[in-house]
Amino acid sequence: MTTTDADTAETAEKPKKSLVGRLAPLGVLAAGVAAFFAFGLNDYVTLDALKENRAALADWKAEWGVFAFIAFAALYALTTALSLPTGLVMTLTGGFLFGWMIGGLLVIVGATAGAVAVMLAARYVFADLFRAKLGDKLTRFESGFKDDAWSYLLVLRLVPIFPFFVVNVAPAFFSIPVRTFLWTTFVGIAPGTFVYASVGAGIGAVFDAGGEANLGIIFSADVLGPLLGLAALSLLPVVYKKIKGRKPAASGEAE
Repeated sequence: MTTTDADTAETAEKPKKSLVGRLAPLGVLAAGVAAFFAFGLNDYVTLDALKENRAALADWKAEWGVFAFIAFAALYALTTALSLPTGLVMTLTGGFLFGWMIGGLLVIVGATAGAVAVMLAARYVFADLFRAKLGDKLTRFESGFKDDAWSYLLVLRLVPIFPFFVVNVAPAFFSIPVRTFLWTTFVGIAPGTFVYASVGAGIGAVFDAGGEANLGIIFSADVLGPLLGLAALSLLPVVYKKIKGRKPAASGEAE
């Protein structure tokens, strides 16, 4: 084999290795999601399951002590990274087990860690796959991220206009710094998380009284109003930049 032939063979081998390297994490992700549904774990992450097993969960927390806190946050991070439909029930469970404040903080830490994992995977491993999958949705995010990334991310977190998974993935394609993504996720999901964690904190008494948890509380005027107010404040830097950018043009037209 000549030197040229050897170089050609080596070049042809590199994409194969690169493809295998990219598909391996995708295989792990797919296996995790498939196992979740194949083993019926989704049946254990429901309000009915929480209602029936709340005594066992309380015993588990008492038995595990501080490790229960770590385990819960780690499990929340894992389910978020796998983008499993467990967030609402797990947030209620966190509030039930640890109280609205500690439970809410554990949820925020776990959700933020899982969201960062998804964003990094989208940026470095699944970029082509997600770009093809999301397509038009990405263009809808682009102008907002170009104006002011942190303001736009905060708004998307405070007011869940788009699914949590989409907001985790989209920033990967617009050169958003990881630290910006991290802190805006942490801060942005906090208000809604604490609302649902507070519902979870009192859910035991609600179940004992034969009632149902009010999952629509986030859409009540008392809760949604302040969230929209915070979102509006987050957009002020964007509005200011646009107004400031128009002044030179207006001056030029006047001349």
